[in-house]
Amino acid sequence: MTPAEASLKTKEICALAPVVPVLVVDELAHAAPLATALVAGGLPALEVTLRTPAALDVIRAMSEVEGGVVGAGTLLTSADVKAAVKAGARFGVSPGATDTLLKACEDEGLPLLPGAATATEAMALLERGYTAMKFFPAEASGGAPALKAIGAPIPQISFCPTGGVSLKNANDYLSLPNVMCVGGSWVAPGDKVQSGDWEGITALAREAAALPR
Repeated sequence: MTPAEASLKTKEICALAPVVPVLVVDELAHAAPLATALVAGGLPALEVTLRTPAALDVIRAMSEVEGGVVGAGTLLTSADVKAAVKAGARFGVSPGATDTLLKACEDEGLPLLPGAATATEAMALLERGYTAMKFFPAEASGGAPALKAIGAPIPQISFCPTGGVSLKNANDYLSLPNVMCVGGSWVAPGDKVQSGDWEGITALAREAAALPR
């Protein structure tokens, strides 16, 4: 998969909803009901971060939920990429980008949303052929004003800001012309996941899915 093809595919996935839930799931038993709740609320693109021992099994389980498009987040190595693809991930997300990681995704045919926080990082990815990126860590990197400033001289790049994004500030990002969607964990708070409050999560997802863009 070429970088251009990867960006086209990630743009299609980002167009599914204004918010991509960023999920840290500790228990496999929570995978299917969590995915079902989020999809029911209108958020079909799901990023499962590879931060827990259960993450790959969670991706497998969520991939079986009808209507869901499950990806793997926190990809750091080529081994992560191979494991994610084997688990059924349909896209990948990384906090940054290295040549090794980019090549692994291209070789495995995994559409990647590579991370960039500066104009230089964004330009390096653009030079390689990527036009869809993750702006991370969004708030710590200057928030919506910084992303707006980056977009002025590099309008051909589209971003999914993640990191400190919440319902309170999501509109600040979504109103920018260079933002496709935002990534956030607020739609699946840990207390609701642990208590099995799937209706509550569906309500949060529905609220997020209704955000204008």
